[in-house]
Amino acid sequence: MKKKYFGTDGIRGAVGEHPITPDFFLKLGWATGRVFAEEGHGFVLVGKDTRISGYMFESALEAGLSAAGVNTSLLGPMPTPGVAYLTRTLRAQAGIVLSASHNPYYDNGIKFFSTSGTKLPDELEHKIEHYLDKPMTTVASEKLGKAERLHDGPGRYIEFCKSTIPASIDFNGLRIVVDCANGSAYHIAPHVFSEVGNEVISIGNEPDGLNINEKCGATKPEQLQEAVIEFRADLGIALDGDGDRLIMVDHKGEVIDGDELIFIIAKARKAAGQLKGPVIGTLMSNLGMEHALKKLEIDLVRANVGDRYVMEKMKQHDSVLGGEGSGHIICLDRTTTGDGIVSALQVLAEIHRTGKSLYELKSEMTKYPQVLLGVRVNKKTNPDDNEAIQKAVKSVEKALGNKGRVLLRASGTEPLIRVMVEGEDEAMIKEYANSLVESVKNAITA
Repeated sequence: MKKKYFGTDGIRGAVGEHPITPDFFLKLGWATGRVFAEEGHGFVLVGKDTRISGYMFESALEAGLSAAGVNTSLLGPMPTPGVAYLTRTLRAQAGIVLSASHNPYYDNGIKFFSTSGTKLPDELEHKIEHYLDKPMTTVASEKLGKAERLHDGPGRYIEFCKSTIPASIDFNGLRIVVDCANGSAYHIAPHVFSEVGNEVISIGNEPDGLNINEKCGATKPEQLQEAVIEFRADLGIALDGDGDRLIMVDHKGEVIDGDELIFIIAKARKAAGQLKGPVIGTLMSNLGMEHALKKLEIDLVRANVGDRYVMEKMKQHDSVLGGEGSGHIICLDRTTTGDGIVSALQVLAEIHRTGKSLYELKSEMTKYPQVLLGVRVNKKTNPDDNEAIQKAVKSVEKALGNKGRVLLRASGTEPLIRVMVEGEDEAMIKEYANSLVESVKNAITA
């Protein structure tokens, strides 16, 4: 059954536009409280990122949970993976994060975690939506939920992050620049990396409610690239606004994306005899990663785009490592969800083990050039069902052989067909991509 409000990663949108309004969050808090009250007694953890609207939504959510008779522990600014970790270790009934991840400050959203620190199952999301369509009621006064501030959350999460690499590792003053995206890791990430022996230069660590992800963080690493060169650092680490994505920069100022980082971690796990199952990527994962993993006799299994689908495939294949080129990396042998800080520590541990620089480690994988174009359509169109489009795709696939890849898919959010061509020769794949765009346009017109 299709969900009315929940997408692949909670609910997200522009502040002030339905459903990202205080009245909706009040009702959502109540609906969520009703569902968790049915599931058993306990309390709910609520964390948020640093955007200004978080204050408003935190209060509305707290009021709704209280009206349903559920106790709330408020964490304040806390990375999404930190909320997942604390939900599990504090035995909370659920964890809630107020965040729009890598989006600008004028957006916000909400994510939920189960008591095991994983995303909520569809069944519970459907139950919450069921109550959202019911009139809101309030429990008797003596049964109202209470709220408290949990003050030691950051310290607990810092210690957990450090525990994901051997305690014997000391990075001996490795100089790193850490870009916190003016987000929820601003008071956590610098401590984690300095306490394991790095010399840390922090940027993007002065949130004001409006500057989250603004010209900084994992989606805009230019400032980090400049800082790495300026401070002659060994590498740079960029997180996004809620701390679940990771992009790195080597000492030459070159960006290392999620696919390359997954390859480095996979190779490290293989060398340590700790790699279980295939690596899970997505339909967009670079062909260069697939070929590099194949040389190490590691299989790559592709999921649909989105961390929810990556996680589903990881569970199906009993895998411990998966993620996306965007930097959302899941190390299931260390934690229960994507975690930028934990993923960065795994890469740093491999630098320590091998004595190689980040530049040298990433050079063992050759990324293929990738061209991504969009064709706007008037109505929803599935390219897989169109004979003319499929004929054009097969023609390009035949020309590329095993040295390239073609992917056409309908966008889930816009009236677009996305055309992706990947291969060794950039000029050639641009030509192929443009020809496929023309084929799609002609097929739609016809």
